[in-house]
Amino acid sequence: MRVLVTGAQGQLGQTLLANAPPGWALLGLDRLQLDVSDAEQVRSRMELEQPDVIVNTAAYSAVDLAESNETDARQVNAGGPQNLARAAHAVGARLIHLSTDFVFDGHATSPYAPDAAMHPLGAYGRTKAEGEQHVREILPDRAVVLRTAWLYSEYGGNFVSTMLRMMTERDELMVVDDQVGSPTWARSIADVIFAFIARPDIAGTYHWTDAGQTSWYDFARVIQQEAFALGLLDKTIDIRPVSSGDYQAAANRPAYSVLDCSSTVSDLGLVQVPWQQSLRAMLQASAGQ
Repeated sequence: MRVLVTGAQGQLGQTLLANAPPGWALLGLDRLQLDVSDAEQVRSRMELEQPDVIVNTAAYSAVDLAESNETDARQVNAGGPQNLARAAHAVGARLIHLSTDFVFDGHATSPYAPDAAMHPLGAYGRTKAEGEQHVREILPDRAVVLRTAWLYSEYGGNFVSTMLRMMTERDELMVVDDQVGSPTWARSIADVIFAFIARPDIAGTYHWTDAGQTSWYDFARVIQQEAFALGLLDKTIDIRPVSSGDYQAAANRPAYSVLDCSSTVSDLGLVQVPWQQSLRAMLQASAGQ
C-alpha cells in the first residue's frame, strides 16, 4: 500500500506519518515539496509517485486571514482538491480529502449529517465547501470526503497548545462559551483515515470527531484540570466565559458544529472515544506518562 500525504508538516500530516500501520509506505510531502494549488506540479508528482491512495491534509486554515485573502484560500482549499482529484483519476488512485465543520452555518440544534446542506459563514468555509464539491464531481466512486472539527494534537499550534502556553503566561483567561463542538485528537482521525484506506470499496462523504460536545470555555477548563493533574502546569488560573462578540474576529464561526458520525461508525465498525479520554491520552503522552 503506497500512500501519499499532502500537507505533511501540519498536525494531521505529522500524526499520520508517525502512526502508519506496519508495512504501509507513507510518503509525506509538505508545501515546499508539493504545492497542491499548482496543477502541473500535482500532475507530474502523482505520475512519478504512482500512489495507491492520496490523503489530502493540505489546507489554508487561517480562518480570519481568509476573509481578506479569499483568493489565496481558494487556490489551496478548492483548487488543491480539484488538482489532486484530477491527478488521482489519471493515475487510478483513491483520494481521501479532509474537510471541516465550517462548511455549516451552525444554526442546527442537532448533529449535522454528512448530507446536510452546506451554508458556510465565511471565506474559509466557502472555499472548503468548493473543494469538497470538486472531489465529489471528479471522483464520485473513488474518493472519501472526511469532515472533522476542533482538531488538536501534540504537533504545531492548536487550541490545546495555545491554552497550555497562555495558562503559564497569564493569571486569567477569557474563552468563548457560545460556540459548541466536538474536540478531536488528530490520532483519532488518523486511525479513521487508515480504516478508510483499508476499505477501497467505500466512497462518499463522512464525518469523524471524538464523542461528546462542549464549548471552547469548558474545553479550556478541562485542559487546565487535566494538565495540572499531570504536572504539565504548576498553577491554575481563572478562566472566564465570554461571548464571541467580545472578540470581534474577522470571520464568523458556527455557533453549533457537532457532526453526526454514525455512518462512519456503522460502515467502518468503529467506536468513538469520548473527547475527554482522548485529551487525557494526548496530555499523558506529552508528559511522558
